[in-house]
Amino acid sequence: MASTLRATLTVAGATAAFFCTVGFVNAFGVFQQYYKATTLAANSDSDISWIGSVSIFFLYALAPVAGVLVDRVGPTWLLLGGSLCQLLAVFLTSLCRRYYQLFLAQAVLLGVGMAFVTWPPVGVVGRALPNRRGLALGVVVGGSSLGGVVWPIMLERLLLHRGDGEGGLGFGWVMRIVGFTMLPLLAFACATVRERKDGEVVLSGGMSDGSDTVVAAEETTDDGAAGGEKRGPRSEIWTLMGNKVFIFLSLGLAVGYIGMFIPFFYISSYATEKGVTPETSFYLISILNGASLVGRVLPGHLADRWGHYNLIIAAMFASTVVAFAWTAATSLAGVVVVAVAYGFASGAVLSLQGACVTKIASREMQGSAMGLLMGCLAVTTLIGTPVGGAILARYGYLSLSMFTGATMLVGSILLVVSRLILDRRLGASV
Repeated sequence: MASTLRATLTVAGATAAFFCTVGFVNAFGVFQQYYKATTLAANSDSDISWIGSVSIFFLYALAPVAGVLVDRVGPTWLLLGGSLCQLLAVFLTSLCRRYYQLFLAQAVLLGVGMAFVTWPPVGVVGRALPNRRGLALGVVVGGSSLGGVVWPIMLERLLLHRGDGEGGLGFGWVMRIVGFTMLPLLAFACATVRERKDGEVVLSGGMSDGSDTVVAAEETTDDGAAGGEKRGPRSEIWTLMGNKVFIFLSLGLAVGYIGMFIPFFYISSYATEKGVTPETSFYLISILNGASLVGRVLPGHLADRWGHYNLIIAAMFASTVVAFAWTAATSLAGVVVVAVAYGFASGAVLSLQGACVTKIASREMQGSAMGLLMGCLAVTTLIGTPVGGAILARYGYLSLSMFTGATMLVGSILLVVSRLILDRRLGASV
């Protein structure tokens, strides 16, 4: 009973962390439209999107550092430092009025803080519940979708309905409210996501005899060399980086991520162009993230039975189809359908990537493995939405849709290669 409660608290704390980090980033579409209409009206959509892209870049680029550190020193100090950095960034953003100020606070400082709040809990949860890894990580990553539902509505109501005029809250106080909302959630994450010094998770809900380590270690390489040989951390990192499954998994996700976040940034402005009122179009971001919440939890549960690689490939292909069909929606109802379908499919991709990479890593190296994968995605997450903004400005939404779909189609093919290297049997639950 006590171990079950501790495992539940671990997952809950990690979910709260994702709510405040990736969930907040998922709401950047609100800032994109708000800045364009007010503070940064003189800047292009591509310029503004760099703020969101750079924050995502630091979130992913620092993942290898966070992953290695959580395997070496545990999550507590990383979470504390990251939480303080993130809160400082939010409160500093409340004082910003110029582009360079917003860039330094909301892009650089916020991204750095989020990296050390987001990734340490992933390694802890992966070790805590090895037999239910897909479901557990699906729930954790689902916290980002929940944040993607709550944050846009909260920001839209405070920014638009109260306004920046006399008697209104103003942008500064809206951001301070965001900071005070994050404070108890981040404190909860710091208090509940913990590990023992010997590597066993304090809040473990299951296996503590180390048998999951043996299973994972046997899957670490494709040449079978990991079965019984004990390696040092540095040796295991190099082994993982040379694993063909890891290489093609990283390539597939990296290429897919070039277009993955484009609908999150631009679906609201697309709806506005089609005649939807700005007040209504903001809710499309919440609808997309609400569908993503279901997509991050349900496929994770199914993947524990049918295979994590099988499900992530299906989800990436589904995202590709929706991206190609995006501009066929010309009414509010059609755009809502696109938001729901894309949110569900892309949510499954974002949820299952962690289970896929930890599947080929030993128990002690799961934080490092997750960090290495996220680090590989950093550059493509940086360039994706600004490139999309440039395409939009010059060619329009149809070309943006084709670009988004094409990147994810190539990513899907690379994921298929990764899965076939891991197991060539088409009917295997991999």
